[in-house]
Amino acid sequence: MQSSWPDNVGILAIELIFPSQYVDQTELEKFDGASAGKYTIGLGQSRMGFCTDREDINSLALTVVNKLLDRNKVPHSRIGRLEVGTETIIDKSKSVKSVLMQLFESHGVTDLEGIDTTNACYGGTAAVFNAINWVESSSWDGRLAIAVCGDIAVYAKGSARPTGGAGAVAILIGPDAPIVFDRGLRATHMKHAYDFYKPDLTSEYPTVDGPLSIQCYLSALDNCYQLYCKKYSKLNPCAEKVGLEQFDAVLFHSPFCKLVQKSLARIGVNDYFMANQIKRQEQFPGFEKFNNIQLEDTYFDRDVEKAFMTQYNSVFEQKTKPSLLLANQVGNMYTPSVYSGLVSWLINNDISNLVGKSVALFSYGSGFASSMYSISTTNDVEKLKTITSSLNHILPMLEQRIKVAPEEFTKILEIREQNNHKAPYEPVGSVDNLFPGTFYLKSIDDKHRRNYDCVPL
Repeated sequence: MQSSWPDNVGILAIELIFPSQYVDQTELEKFDGASAGKYTIGLGQSRMGFCTDREDINSLALTVVNKLLDRNKVPHSRIGRLEVGTETIIDKSKSVKSVLMQLFESHGVTDLEGIDTTNACYGGTAAVFNAINWVESSSWDGRLAIAVCGDIAVYAKGSARPTGGAGAVAILIGPDAPIVFDRGLRATHMKHAYDFYKPDLTSEYPTVDGPLSIQCYLSALDNCYQLYCKKYSKLNPCAEKVGLEQFDAVLFHSPFCKLVQKSLARIGVNDYFMANQIKRQEQFPGFEKFNNIQLEDTYFDRDVEKAFMTQYNSVFEQKTKPSLLLANQVGNMYTPSVYSGLVSWLINNDISNLVGKSVALFSYGSGFASSMYSISTTNDVEKLKTITSSLNHILPMLEQRIKVAPEEFTKILEIREQNNHKAPYEPVGSVDNLFPGTFYLKSIDDKHRRNYDCVPL
């Protein structure tokens, strides 16, 4: 039993996977009869990864956890908690975590806490928080924790379909980490709303109220950011008031990249409304016309949006855009989204630009649940390299993917739609296109029991 509170609890390693196939968003615009640039410029998306009927949430989770342990040479016996966050539900009772036990049972490991956590895209962050809480609690036994975030985001035909995607992240959490979660600096905002939900358990498709979803997202950001600022000031009474300038990077959950750009500017909007009159005049010259507007009335105010996006464009380019690589190239992964942003930021920067940094993260899940928190990277270059070097495969894998024509992409989604929850079922998708080391669905028997295999390395 540990006798002291562990120091520097955070990320020891991180693994990310995405589908081996994608559809080009420019081609999808033409296929859908959408105006040129609607998906690529309007949404900020270039490519969208997708899964055939050979992959489900179990196979994604099996793949990412297995790769995390293998790539980082972590013995299965070193893991004491395994937590899964997902909104891709294929069983109303049995957890994805219980399926992952297949990887551990053969190593004699069954003393492994944690199960699944669900609330739209926020479930992954809840899993991360649960893992951190365990390491920092009296229940901790000295072993490490893994938080798994994974989802397959698919939409019915229509304007929402290009905001899909898929992927999974596995995060190894423990003490003395190169990337530390700042203790005592979590700000959470949760409310009841029907902005995005999945009431039809026979379908993969959600019910979405687009305008309400954006308003909920931005209002959650407002509340989380303001509360974070208050908590920071309370913990650091001698420090200057917290603001956007404090962070070296700001990462967001990304339903689509354009919303993230608006969200970075939204923090600027909050800084403006929280500033006194003197500071407003210093930092926001020419913005006097917004003085009498209420913050809650600005969600769809185009003048405010345009002014602050222009004001903060260079800040976005520096602090947020590097985190959108995977969101732009793969799409919305749901629960892994904000952590794919962290991976993108890590692989998009030279190591010298990563050490000693302060990074803010905003996680949002419809319904809704949200948190803003921050992480700090070590000043030890070699220690940080243990994480970044294990991510060197990400960029090559993005280029190794296979492009699929929109016609074929649509047929594949129709197959998923027609056979969702079907049993018995033999998947028809090709295994040949999957990345080496990928677990895939082999069959479903008449009792809905799923069997998996793995593509050889």
